[in-house]
Amino acid sequence: MRDFAIGELAAETGVKIPTIRYYESIGLIDAPPRTTGNQRRYGNAALERLKFIAHARAMGFPMPSLKAMLRIAGHKDAPCTDLDELVRDRLVEVDDRIARLTALRGELSSMLDSHHHGTIGECRIVEVLSDHDRCATEH
Repeated sequence: MRDFAIGELAAETGVKIPTIRYYESIGLIDAPPRTTGNQRRYGNAALERLKFIAHARAMGFPMPSLKAMLRIAGHKDAPCTDLDELVRDRLVEVDDRIARLTALRGELSSMLDSHHHGTIGECRIVEVLSDHDRCATEH
């Protein structure tokens, strides 16, 4: 079993050192043992847990969902339904964001298509941006 200094753990996971310390402070990862020189030494379990946390955060899971996932993951014989629900909730958020971004893309494209690329005095983009009520989308 290998142990890691905090800098090595950061390099292995892509998680910054202050973030690792923060995760320790809020209990997402256990505080590791320290050397006689007071250096933190993390084991493979911390490495794997931090990889899980980093991946879940990169996928946009909010902290409460992440905490729930970690709690659930600690019960190997439990059914997956609670994890399924957390992932389903995140998928709904992603689908909603895609819909809003797609509508925003259409609005931006329409702004470009609807003016004559003349002078600023004739520019419909300034006119549209000056009147939020003209927006067809929620952004």
